[in-house]
Amino acid sequence: MLESLNMQTMIPPSRLVSLPRSLKHDYNFIMRTIVAILAVSAAALIATGLSQSPEGTLDIFLIDVEGGNATLFVSPSGESMLMDTGNGGAAADRDAGRIMDAVEAAGLTRIDYLVTTHWHGDHFGAMETLASRVPVRTFVDHGPGVESNPGTAAFLETTYPDLYGAATRRVVAPGDRLDMGRAEFSFLASAGEVIGAPLRGRGEPNPYCAAFTPQAEDTGENAQSAGGIVTFGEFTALHLGDLTVNREFDLMCPENPVGGIDLFVVSHHGQPSSNAPVLVHAVRPRVAIMNNGTRKGGQPDAMRVLYASPGLEDLWQLHFSQLSGQEYTVPGLFIANTVDSDESSMPVAPLVPAGRGGGTPPAPAHNGPAFWIRVSASPDGSFTVTNARNGFVKEYTAR
Repeated sequence: MLESLNMQTMIPPSRLVSLPRSLKHDYNFIMRTIVAILAVSAAALIATGLSQSPEGTLDIFLIDVEGGNATLFVSPSGESMLMDTGNGGAAADRDAGRIMDAVEAAGLTRIDYLVTTHWHGDHFGAMETLASRVPVRTFVDHGPGVESNPGTAAFLETTYPDLYGAATRRVVAPGDRLDMGRAEFSFLASAGEVIGAPLRGRGEPNPYCAAFTPQAEDTGENAQSAGGIVTFGEFTALHLGDLTVNREFDLMCPENPVGGIDLFVVSHHGQPSSNAPVLVHAVRPRVAIMNNGTRKGGQPDAMRVLYASPGLEDLWQLHFSQLSGQEYTVPGLFIANTVDSDESSMPVAPLVPAGRGGGTPPAPAHNGPAFWIRVSASPDGSFTVTNARNGFVKEYTAR
């Protein structure tokens, strides 16, 4: 480049013959000085480009809260969104501590948005404990609860106003968005309603609508879940809380409003009351991650839907599931957590969960060290998934 610059800026000798000797000398001195300055500037620009860090990633921490839910999103510019806070009661300190481990690993000093998908204790239980450990800028939810539960009512009437009274509360509807710098979260469902039109640049006919079989209508909090899609350049991830199958149909039919996605945070801990083919097969996730517990999620009916999803490359789990047995579970390499006292074997047949008050022995305890699954996504759509328990990392190239 510099040789070319010399030839273009220096007057050829044949053109200098008629100039006085002093002018020839002054001219060449000036031009050599200019070339030297340009060379130094070019070198500085190159060095600056080499020293800049690679383009930032959107990091997603899926945190083990024993069959509850806690998912932390952190944008490259530092904005953060936490969806749900795990269990309350005796488990509040444990789950808040596990969330704080991820908050500190991400280098955060506050949570910008704390989204409670719905008012079930495994999704908001540790909120008060967590809020005492890290500032929250905005509390986000779907509005009033629809179930009659004295503990939840007391929380919503007293504790929750005390928490958001020192910050901001935002009640969201389908179509609302949360700005996270270069990432954005768009709500697709909230308070039993769903978005009325496809997202901009998305939307396509859904061939799975015709075969849909409705379940009994869910009049509880699961169907009220506030959830949606995070977009970061070409990368997309879907998180719908515990949205149940009839609302999945409402969202996805007759037109799929989101098209294909990269990551699916499996709904409702991987239970068959959610995760119908009308949703899972239509969005065609490349990777699915199930935030389940030892005996919460992973039943065969749900696992069959996930495994059969077109284009699915891998299914990851926060916990091994006794409800899957060896027939339906994923390889251990893709499972982040076991239990405090490892069992020597897992039954081949899935465990059939007992009804409420049944005689099934309690689930194995896991109050010791817990491990998250971390997703690091680039704006070109490529991403990696890391299992913190065993250090296993898998890369997924851009589509």
